[in-house]
Amino acid sequence: MFETLSERLSQSFSFLRGKQELTEDNIGEGLAQVRSALLEADVHFQLARDFSARVKERALGAKRLKGVDPSEQFVHAVHAELVELMGPEDARLVFAKSGPTVVLMAGLQGAGKTTTCAKLARFLRDKHQKRPLLVAADVKRPAAVEQLRVLGRQIDIEVFHEAGLAPPEVCRRGVAHAKANGHDLVLLDTAGRLHVDDDMMAEVAEIARATQPDDQVLVVDAMTGQDAIHSARAFHEKLALTGVILTKMDGDARGGAALALKEITGCPILFVGTGEKIDDLDSFHPERMAGRILGMGDVVGLVERAQEEIDETEAQASFEKMVLGSFTLEDMFAQIKMVRKLGPMKKVLGMMPGMGKLASDIDIDDKQMNRLEALFTSMTPRERVQPEVLDMSRRRRVARGSGQDVGAVNDLLKRFKDMRAVMKKMGKMGLGARMGGKAKRDALRGMSDSGELAAGGAGGGGGLLGGLGDLFGGGGAGAGGLPEGLGGAPGMDPFGARPMGSSATRRNAAADRKKQKQKRQQKRKNRKKR
Repeated sequence: MFETLSERLSQSFSFLRGKQELTEDNIGEGLAQVRSALLEADVHFQLARDFSARVKERALGAKRLKGVDPSEQFVHAVHAELVELMGPEDARLVFAKSGPTVVLMAGLQGAGKTTTCAKLARFLRDKHQKRPLLVAADVKRPAAVEQLRVLGRQIDIEVFHEAGLAPPEVCRRGVAHAKANGHDLVLLDTAGRLHVDDDMMAEVAEIARATQPDDQVLVVDAMTGQDAIHSARAFHEKLALTGVILTKMDGDARGGAALALKEITGCPILFVGTGEKIDDLDSFHPERMAGRILGMGDVVGLVERAQEEIDETEAQASFEKMVLGSFTLEDMFAQIKMVRKLGPMKKVLGMMPGMGKLASDIDIDDKQMNRLEALFTSMTPRERVQPEVLDMSRRRRVARGSGQDVGAVNDLLKRFKDMRAVMKKMGKMGLGARMGGKAKRDALRGMSDSGELAAGGAGGGGGLLGGLGDLFGGGGAGAGGLPEGLGGAPGMDPFGARPMGSSATRRNAAADRKKQKQKRQQKRKNRKKR
């Protein structure tokens, strides 16, 4: 969503590169481009002007830091003001001290309110150990009640509804049902309209009076731009909103609503919907979002995602197999499935520092993952463990089974062999050519425990993507075409010339060489004595 804004802001920052110091004149020229970028992102002109004034005041008042480029100080000022603009950082739902927490969900029709209710219920159940109840009170839209029931069955959460009753009465009885059955969270899915009207507002206000909700949350479609601001303001006047959830943040809208919503309405953004799947709901962190807008990535978010989705022991075992030379197609298949748990590759790249522009420039086809999985699943377990048995007749069978040509099978095997060769080389060079398997394994685990492999992959696995970059047609720094930390071989020189392991690894290797040399010298002395 913020691709265009990020690109334009990067251009405004490049204007200041090479300047000796920040002055009112060069800051003014840089801010002119920042204002233009914000206006193109559909931010209100008054807000863009006020934002620029605050950035200017912060940049001019900042103390000149020795060794820091003035353009970096300007970026820091913009980042700090973006965080202020979208903050506060700790915005969250307010849970009731006694009885069930009641959350009233309001919004216009088409904003994704019903789906967001189910997403939020699942999020709070899994993250905060809540026992939620969904109340279907949208009787205006056809099949809205059935839609919530279907979603409830998918995530195994109860849905309450009684036919023939007015929405306020449905909600009141839903809260009573929650109290009687031990639910500590109630989400009220209210009716919406195509636009703000008096009937809808009166109905939502009546529901609020009947249930006395702890939180009144507005669900806003980020694709609607300035209309999102207008509808949020209208709802806030009637409901005294406590927060906002932005949906469709994975779309191609210009993102102005996300930047301006809190400033205009005073309501913090609590969550953002990042996709259509039931688990595509993330807590909103202004600092992380500002970092992604400015191309700084969101490493913390990526690590958290990896820790949630990927088993650390499994990732560590996979990395050990790679380094120790026992890596098979079965292990490669397991790594691909691990990577897929992190989400679409375009999203993952966007969370890496400096990779946001790359994610927007190159065409990353996640269907390639499906084609790869088809190749793996068309092989027998023995063929995945012993790829050397894949002769031409077997390759033709695998190609037919996956709906692809033999060239796709050959390409996969070639890249697998290249990847395994590099990993073997890394194991020999980076961990000591004469270290035994057990010594290498112990060294690897020691490095993992001390965090020295963390840069190679989130979750402690070290090199999590394991050089899978070449499978997407890339050529690059790491063993498989991606930079170190995104999947390139950790501990290897980008040009393959020498190992670049941690200092502890180099000390272990040097100590091992010294011991071997001492043993050889002792053997020569013994032979001379004889």
